[in-house]
Amino acid sequence: MRRYDLDWLRVFVFGLLIFYHVGMFFVPWGYHIKNNVEYEWLKFPMLFLNQWRLPILFVISGMGTYYALNKRTGLQFGLERIKRLFLPLVVGMLVIVPPQVYIERIAYDQFIGSYFDFWPSKAFIGVYPEGNLSWHHLWFLPYLLLFSLALLPVFLYLRKHPGNRFISRLKKIVSNRFGLFWFLIPLYLYESLLEPFFNVTHALIGDWFAIANYATLFLYGFLLISVKEQFWQTVTRHRRFYLRCGLIGFTSFLSLILIFEDSIWVHFTEASLKVFNLWSWILALFGYAAHYLNKQSATLAYSNEAVYPFYILHQTITIVAGYFIMNLSWGLLPKFLILSIATFGGSFIIYEFFIRRWKWIRPLFGLKLKKAIFPPSKQTDGSATKVDPSF
Repeated sequence: MRRYDLDWLRVFVFGLLIFYHVGMFFVPWGYHIKNNVEYEWLKFPMLFLNQWRLPILFVISGMGTYYALNKRTGLQFGLERIKRLFLPLVVGMLVIVPPQVYIERIAYDQFIGSYFDFWPSKAFIGVYPEGNLSWHHLWFLPYLLLFSLALLPVFLYLRKHPGNRFISRLKKIVSNRFGLFWFLIPLYLYESLLEPFFNVTHALIGDWFAIANYATLFLYGFLLISVKEQFWQTVTRHRRFYLRCGLIGFTSFLSLILIFEDSIWVHFTEASLKVFNLWSWILALFGYAAHYLNKQSATLAYSNEAVYPFYILHQTITIVAGYFIMNLSWGLLPKFLILSIATFGGSFIIYEFFIRRWKWIRPLFGLKLKKAIFPPSKQTDGSATKVDPSF
């Protein structure tokens, strides 16, 4: 049975990603180009999103892998992952990401000339940031591909032995609202002992904290959907409890980093609050989505297919649009609105008229070869377009 709430969450979180990357244009954190005025206060809502937005994506991807693997052999699944993740990554690195690097270079006087003076002759020389070759925001794809293939033997074993002792024990743990917090132990160990020595780079090679952390969350998604009845019952019944935990967790985390100077005990306390906070929000979001959003619709059918191309396209549009307004004297609100509208609107136009309707272009952006026949206004239910939810 398809979980439409997972589809809604996936669309919702990737939609937030667009707003998050627009926000990166304005906060005093490192980004490819920056607005001429940065807003210190904006980092607090950004920090709130930053706590759980990536973790929940990996959990959802792990859940989607469970459904994708049910319909395929191990070999079929591996080949499908390569086609669906590696091909769009290559296309993105060759076509979608280079305009971002070009804009950064000309914005900071690191290159002079037109885009076609830059691409392709200069675009693939050296590795970013010293060079120009990069996957930028598409880093999610190689990580997801790595986890899917590396954990495949574990997934195949669990599929072949659904009633093994580990799964039976897991059902009992997940049935208790406090039992779900046992999942925090590995996350806490990574955050407290690994993260200080390995800053997140999204470069894959040497990115040990991110690999361990995200791979574990990906595995959690597969495990939780393996005991889906117990999991959904628990998070739905106790969604308000997890919401309160999330509110307490983020408030405590924020208070700690604002009041106390860094020290050993602050580090270990911060690590515990961070993982408690992010996991509480993930459980709360699953609970509320299961209660309110587990229903199909034409909007969901269209959005669920569009979300992957939107993800591939969006940051390039944001950075290109941002370049033309970065030095204008306008305030935060008009610039934020313009960038958001430009990003969503530009992604929609490219997807609707240059990707969705063209049979041979679709696989380059992770979509199935078969053309979606009807526009969204003609679809009467959520079954017109089947989308693999494991991305």
